[in-house]
Amino acid sequence: MPALPLPGCAPTPLAHYLKALGILRLVAEQADAQAAGCWQREDFILRSALDAEALTTFFLEGYSPTPVLAPWNGGSGFFPKDNQESLELIQACDSPRFAAYRETLTAAQSLLVQLKLKDKPDPENKALLLQACRNTLPETAIAWLDAAFVLSNDGAKYPPLLGTGGNDGRLEFTNNFMQRLAEVFDLSTGAPSPHSRAWLRQSLFADTLPVARVKAPIGQFFPAAAGGANATSGFNADSSANPWDFIFMIEGALVFAAAAVKRLESIEDGRLAYPFCVRQAGIGYASASTADESAARAEMWMPLWEKPATYSELSALFSEGRAQVGVRSARNGVDFIRAVVTLGVDRGITAFQRYGFQVRNGLAYFATPLERVIVRQNTRANLLVEIDRWLDQLRRFSGDGPASVARALRGIETAIDELCRHDDAPHFRALLVALGHAEQALARSFRWTTEKRLQPLKELSASWLQHAADTPDTDRELRLAAALASAYGGALRSHLEPVEGRGFWKWCDTPGNNVCWSEGGLQTVLLDILSRRLAAPENAPSLHQGRATCHASLDDIEAFIRGELDDDLIADLWWALSAVDWSTIARASHPSADEPPSALFSLLRLCFPQPGELRRGAAEVPSVPAIVAKARAGQSREASTLAVRRLRASGFRPRLDSIDFGAAVTARTAAALLFPLHPDDFFRLQTTILRQPDTAQI
Repeated sequence: MPALPLPGCAPTPLAHYLKALGILRLVAEQADAQAAGCWQREDFILRSALDAEALTTFFLEGYSPTPVLAPWNGGSGFFPKDNQESLELIQACDSPRFAAYRETLTAAQSLLVQLKLKDKPDPENKALLLQACRNTLPETAIAWLDAAFVLSNDGAKYPPLLGTGGNDGRLEFTNNFMQRLAEVFDLSTGAPSPHSRAWLRQSLFADTLPVARVKAPIGQFFPAAAGGANATSGFNADSSANPWDFIFMIEGALVFAAAAVKRLESIEDGRLAYPFCVRQAGIGYASASTADESAARAEMWMPLWEKPATYSELSALFSEGRAQVGVRSARNGVDFIRAVVTLGVDRGITAFQRYGFQVRNGLAYFATPLERVIVRQNTRANLLVEIDRWLDQLRRFSGDGPASVARALRGIETAIDELCRHDDAPHFRALLVALGHAEQALARSFRWTTEKRLQPLKELSASWLQHAADTPDTDRELRLAAALASAYGGALRSHLEPVEGRGFWKWCDTPGNNVCWSEGGLQTVLLDILSRRLAAPENAPSLHQGRATCHASLDDIEAFIRGELDDDLIADLWWALSAVDWSTIARASHPSADEPPSALFSLLRLCFPQPGELRRGAAEVPSVPAIVAKARAGQSREASTLAVRRLRASGFRPRLDSIDFGAAVTARTAAALLFPLHPDDFFRLQTTILRQPDTAQI
């Protein structure tokens, strides 16, 4: 079938998106059952047996409006104080195109008489009226009723697209729909009005014709035409609309049908399910704010597709509205963007236009276009399923928790949003940093965390480390963080936060003295941990349990000692990577070094071997805490002298008696002693600082 572009229909604003759906639905139901449509270059493309002139003629002469009414609302035209003119004209019209409308209006008036309702019903009578409308109104009205409200065990629910049952504040959609029909048709005969063709051409083909819009409300669907302050060159402007735009918009809203369902993951009796509709998330757009989350009705993700689809195919798509994250449905905007990039949405959709129903003009809600998201596979986003349960717990309780936890959660969701748009290592590392901040916030709020039974982050797979890697130059902090996280089989985590269990981490019943984390910076923390483990090994996790899975390269350690790296980034990544289950990960390959290690580091490090660094049969050197204490104080000569004595007492012959370094470099060297080394690198330290006859002994 020939392709007919409709430039008047676009993904934004929402009124024009709904207009495209309404046109396709009406053509398919009333003119050509094989009609199909798709989106190309911001235009809707209609494929049917109708050309431009035939399509125009169909709407002017053959279109039969869907019965749209809301006798449960004040201002709907059914009560004495309402504007009843258009409703009465439709009832008096003999034209066949309004036959279904007349029948439905008459049936609704009969219901009001039966229920003895002469004014806008109170909540109790409104519930009875909604039920009666659903049970007795003609079949032609069912599509509208399904789009306007849902009856559940705990009362009526209202999808966000049509406000609260067909009205938005003081704006009543159904009465305005009838008024717009009265503007495009002569309701006494059903014939088109004098300006109807020009308005229709504007609506369909964006023709520029000398005909003005009408001063009529457009509601939340078209913020730019809603009027109000600063909407024109003066101080204020009236709302204006093309009558056909409003008609097609309401007709298109009927494509969305809500349902009350009992989801498997929910313990509620029933909850509203609406196509591609989730809770608002205040991230991912320029004006994003947490205030939007509490004030917004919801957000909707409108699908865009590039291959022609018939109305029956689209009906199946919208009736399901599938957006899966793992095995569950998306619940908020963060979940939805994850579903989009992990192919948790229906095939054939190429993009989504995201809308938020937010308070913008005073107390009025606007369907605000937020962003466009392309459907594509994002391999890194697939890993988010591993933190789903932990993240769900964090979301559930963060609202009444410390501000630091709420900020950390927002940081995670922002990082997830950015990662879903950019499938690259830097954005994945940013997510790891956000997870590290959240874990720190939970540890600092230990009492609240344990009261809410929130668990520490744990059991991340090796893929988290693999996907965070980028290039050798940008991965130095990541490699050092991974080395610290895997040192002693991951046991150093108990020095960061009050946890125990190694691999199956849980919070300690009571925080002990092993936790050495402070705000003093990474260097201070490393020195505190090292001093703690040397001074009280009986109370700290054993010095000799577990080998490192990742080893720090000598080049990276030298860069750390020289202060060339970002200590804060290393610390943040260390927190997140501590949740990796290192017991399931094979040991990394041996990192190579381009330059020989510094003499001071080599000398001190030989005095503090870690598990797995010594070659078979090598003699161990007893630990001397005073060496670390002297180096921490910046006393390189004293620290190196003690190290030389310790090595000589163990039967080895260092090449020198002492080393004189600056205080700052000496302290950094002491902090670097905690980084685990590959056995080959540890042996290389021996060849650097010991006389050759003894090199094979350690």
